[in-house]
This record gives sequence, structure tokens and C-alpha cells, in this order.
Amino acid sequence: MNFLPQNNDIMTLKQARELNPLVLAYVGDGVHTLYIRLKALNETTGKADKLHKYVTARVNAGAQAECMRKIEAMLNEDEQDIFRRARNSHQHSMAKNASVADYKAASGFEAVIGYLYLTGQNQRLGEILGLCETGNVARQ
Repeated sequence: MNFLPQNNDIMTLKQARELNPLVLAYVGDGVHTLYIRLKALNETTGKADKLHKYVTARVNAGAQAECMRKIEAMLNEDEQDIFRRARNSHQHSMAKNASVADYKAASGFEAVIGYLYLTGQNQRLGEILGLCETGNVARQ
């Protein structure tokens, strides 16, 4: 089962790079959340409380920062740039249950996800999200 949401309005790489990195993170958060929710439907009983626990354990600043640490070495140059721009952006809010470093790394992770989604790089997006879930990250 493919857990990636479909995007019929593909942006060019240039258009996506010109977006504010926190806008990319905003989109990436939605994509990541939907991916995990669809995955949860496939892997749990479908009861609302179990779905919620499954999703909240995976879609939070701490989990996203941990995923970013796992995959950072395998990011290409464009992805690294998007990550750095989002991580270093001035953020107007912080997570209640995460360190500043984790929150910034999570924003960078979300921005990379948003960038890949908006530019239609579904194979790469699926690869990164899949690696985050399995933990099997190969160094490039």
C-alpha cells in the first residue's frame, strides 16, 4: 500500500526553493502526518485511541529530529540546503515537549518533506519516510 498523498500541482525546483522554508515545513508536517495516519490504518486495529497513540508517537518534534539525525548524511545538496534554511529560520513558536535543537531539526525535516512533495519527488519522499519508519538508513 502506498501511503503518500497525491500531488497534482507539481512545482519546479526553483519555485519550491523560493518558498519560505517554514512554509515548506508547514506543508511537510501535513504530508508526514497524513503518511503516518494512512500507515496507522494499515497497521493497527483502526480504533481511534490506538490510531492517535500510533500517530502522536511518530509525528512530534522529538521523533522527527531523531529521524533527521538518521537520514542527514544521505541527503543530497538541495535537501541539505532546504534543511539548513528551515533549521536556521526564525521561528515564532516552540514545541512544548521538545528542546529547541529538536524543534529546529524537526522543522528542517518537515521542510525537506514539503520540498520533496511539492516538487513531485515521490520516490525520494517515499524512501526517506520509509527509512524513518524502519530505521534502516544506509550511508551514501
